[in-house]
This record gives sequence, structure tokens and C-alpha cells, in this order.
Amino acid sequence: MLAQTSFRIAFAILLIASGSIVSAWVFEALGYAPCELCLKERIPYYVGVPLSGLALFLAAREQTRLLLAAFAGLALIFTASACFGAYHAGVEWGFWPGPTDCTGPLDHARSVEDFLTQLQRVKVVRCDAVAIRILGLSLAGWNAVISAGLASLALMGAWTALRHSRC
Repeated sequence: MLAQTSFRIAFAILLIASGSIVSAWVFEALGYAPCELCLKERIPYYVGVPLSGLALFLAAREQTRLLLAAFAGLALIFTASACFGAYHAGVEWGFWPGPTDCTGPLDHARSVEDFLTQLQRVKVVRCDAVAIRILGLSLAGWNAVISAGLASLALMGAWTALRHSRC
């Protein structure tokens, strides 16, 4: 019974995390260019998806000690992801300043040559500008919500694995 619960939790984390990163790629393909912070917000998913696959494998094999470590790792990864998503959402709402390389005032050209040089540079997607809001939240805000949910699931999985290891 506890092994089935751990398996279901690991499977849910794998599905939700995979769906989240695929959704980010779809939005990017639809023309919503990610900013620097958006790209950094994907890193926990690049680590969390394979780790949740490992947790699924460990749950199927009933390797409770390793499963506990995998769930603990997932809880840490997605807690950090939720905090980073909340930070980025706060930058978008103007609660605090973001990184200077993708927020703040735009540089004004001092001469025509400076202007032409700026035109040749790559366009920087601003971290404090929201590309799209869904139900009032930006994608960074949704990342914070989804990551917090994934962290909660991972904690539930860790608790389940811990209880199973004691039996």
C-alpha cells in the first residue's frame, strides 16, 4: 500500500514537472521569448524531471532509503524553484529590483554611432516585463505556484517513504 502511494506521488511529480517544462517550450515556440530569469527558472525542472523518474523507478523497486533521498532532493529542488519563481514574479510586479542586465532603464544612445551599435546587438528580453498573464499570474508566478505544489508532493512522498522504511 505504501509502495503504491510512493509510486503515485513520484508519477504525479514526473507528469507535472514534465508538463510544466514542455509548456514553457510551447510558449517559447509561440513567440513568447524567455528572459534571463525565465531561462534560469527552468534549471530545477531539468534536474527535477530525471530525479522524479529515478524516484518512480525506486518506488517500483521498493528501495525506500534511496526513494527517501530522491524525494528529499525533489523537495529541496522545487522549494528553491518556488522561491526563485516568487522572486521573479516580485520583480515583474515591481516589489523589488531585478538583475541590472535585464531590468531597469534602457540605455540612451549618446550619438548616432552608439545608436547603430545598439541596433546591432541582440535584443534583451526584459525580466521586469510580463509577456503574458494567465488568470492574473505571469508565467513566473505560475512557476512559483506549481513548484510549491511539487515541493509539497515531494515532502508527502518523503514522509510516505520514511513511514514505509520504519515498517
